[in-house]
Amino acid sequence: MTQPTTNNDTSFLTGKAQEIARRNLTKETCQKWGYQIGTHNGEPVHIANYKSRNGALVAQKLRFANKTFSIKGELYGLYGQHLWSSGGRRVVVCEGEIDALSVSQAFGNKWAVVSVPNGAGGAKKYVSQAIDWLESFEKVIFCFDNDDPGRDGAAKCAALLTPGKAYIAELPLKDANDMLVAKRSEELVNCLWQAREYRPDGIVSGEEIWQAVIKEDTSECQPYPYASLNNMTHGLRRGELVTLCAGSGIGKSLFCREVCHHLLGLGETVGYIALEESVRRTALGIMGIHLNKPLHLENDLKEEELRQAFDETMGNKNFYTYDHFGSTESDNLLSKIKYLCKGLGCKWIFLDHLSIVVSGIQGDDERRLIDNTMTQLRSLVEETGCGMVLVSHLRRPPNGGGHEEGGVTRLSDLRGSHSIPQLSDMVIGLERNQQKEDNNETKVRVLKNRFSGETGLATTLNYDQDSGRYMEDENVFKDKTTTTNGNDPF
Repeated sequence: MTQPTTNNDTSFLTGKAQEIARRNLTKETCQKWGYQIGTHNGEPVHIANYKSRNGALVAQKLRFANKTFSIKGELYGLYGQHLWSSGGRRVVVCEGEIDALSVSQAFGNKWAVVSVPNGAGGAKKYVSQAIDWLESFEKVIFCFDNDDPGRDGAAKCAALLTPGKAYIAELPLKDANDMLVAKRSEELVNCLWQAREYRPDGIVSGEEIWQAVIKEDTSECQPYPYASLNNMTHGLRRGELVTLCAGSGIGKSLFCREVCHHLLGLGETVGYIALEESVRRTALGIMGIHLNKPLHLENDLKEEELRQAFDETMGNKNFYTYDHFGSTESDNLLSKIKYLCKGLGCKWIFLDHLSIVVSGIQGDDERRLIDNTMTQLRSLVEETGCGMVLVSHLRRPPNGGGHEEGGVTRLSDLRGSHSIPQLSDMVIGLERNQQKEDNNETKVRVLKNRFSGETGLATTLNYDQDSGRYMEDENVFKDKTTTTNGNDPF
């Protein structure tokens, strides 16, 4: 909405109340509200008269044909407030004068209706000025525009009132006048009767809790490609953040590609962001898993074979990646992830890895930067409902015996900040001794499991040189120290 120009000019205009056919407003409604048509400097204008409680004219809002506005006098409180006595069953608060007239007309001009003067953005100020008057009603129904500013403004105004008093109406069209013009007055009235009680974001009623309890949605959960890991984790779940950690060169990226390929095979839509490799390397890695050969090591790649692998994995418009060109600025990256989820329908996000994300942020305090980034990633997972697999590096153990030599992974080894395990739903560690002669065996350890509390060694994966893949050991060991008590330290 264009903000009106304001001045102290009190040389008020005189106009005439008449039917406004384009707005479907009757002459009777305009007379009731003192809404007039006049001229200003030779131009036709709409005149909204603002009056004090005793009926004295104190301001006028002029609306010109080009949709600009001008104010004579000083606006205070709510438009139309002088028309109604204090107290009563309900009052409707609209976003603009025309909408207030539209709602009033839909109610036969018999129910209390007012509007804020300058749209949703400044609504809180004027509602605050009239808060005592509004509090005298049993219900205060906010009927703002059906757009983001309108919804945000209605919520901010509703929060000013006593809990349980404020309600917010939702319209199928943009605003109340659109409903009137479309000859949907009865539906407009129903929308106001059915307005929902305002509750701050996140507050859930008992009935909503019950609906969540009985809802069955198998699409929320998908299995890992490894049976024993599923036994302990009970699969991947949307709305959860899984952190994968290991020493350098242990196979974190390969593990991510295996899980990604598995999800694609289940028909899931995946967003894959690998900040240490090119789009081509990511694609070859996933296609190679499909063909059971390490394509990035092949010197003679046949286009027909590649095309088939591509079509069967990423060619169904259910795989997206991010060509970052070295750009890893955090806010930009987070907006890209949000677009992958909300704009492209990605249900699963892979982000490899956290250290590069943090390196793109200005500042010297690594712990604080990681805390902020993890909080943003956690919020993003909650907001979008995606499942996220995040790769994180480990710090070198203080007592020697690095993770590249098969050292046991621990939550305390996560590099940079305690917020990584704290904000993760699941933490999985990979362990392999790169210095052994036969170094193809990787242990998979669940370090945190908020879902069931089961932790410990989950499975063993063997790297097959010929196929370039992780294969689950058929004789998977079971570690006696595995905990299943369900305790969650976070």
